[in-house]
Amino acid sequence: MMSRILIIEDEEAIADLEKDYLELSEFEVEIENAGDTGLARALAEDFDLVILDLMLPGIDGFEVCRRIRKTKDIPVLMVSAKKEDIDKIRGLGLGADDYITKPFSPSELVARVKAHMSRYNRLVGSQTQANDVVEIRGIRIDKTARRVMINGEEKNFTTKEFDLLTFLAEHPNHVFTKEELFREIWDMDSIGDIATVTVHIKKIREKIEFDTAKPQYIETIWGVGYRFKV
Repeated sequence: MMSRILIIEDEEAIADLEKDYLELSEFEVEIENAGDTGLARALAEDFDLVILDLMLPGIDGFEVCRRIRKTKDIPVLMVSAKKEDIDKIRGLGLGADDYITKPFSPSELVARVKAHMSRYNRLVGSQTQANDVVEIRGIRIDKTARRVMINGEEKNFTTKEFDLLTFLAEHPNHVFTKEELFREIWDMDSIGDIATVTVHIKKIREKIEFDTAKPQYIETIWGVGYRFKV
């Protein structure tokens, strides 16, 4: 899926040139020629980066940047013909990620855009790691959120029921004795408490099995213990 870039630039020839070079680098590009319309689109649509000219009709680039930053953390690259350091400092202080002074080469702009997109994607990726999920034949165990879905319907599990179900599901076709399960889930040696495992298996079966008399998931291996069948 191509990354979307919004160019807010009142000089149409410059905007078109920027668009052409960015599209050659396989970005999807939209152009707005005024501050107010550019701001409206930046807030309403999903763009991955904004190239923002400072001197705009309607609302100037500083104000556009300030308002974008209130709700979005996408990269904002400011563009201006002004070379004064005070403008750079002010622009970056409002939340712009970079500042490029006209005239500049289109290739430099593309290089800067790619660098900021790469950095942003790494940052976002590190913050939105996928949940740790175990899925087996209609059972979806979300270990991160500690939620269990049985054929699309959420079921409530106690802490130990969840831990026991997850442990068995993560070790499919492995036969565990009641003593091993008690030690693993309750973290202590079984001293007359093995019945706890039996009770928890019964409760889990009531929630995940279509017919508890003929379990499809957690099998009893007579004389040994239990296994999660796949």
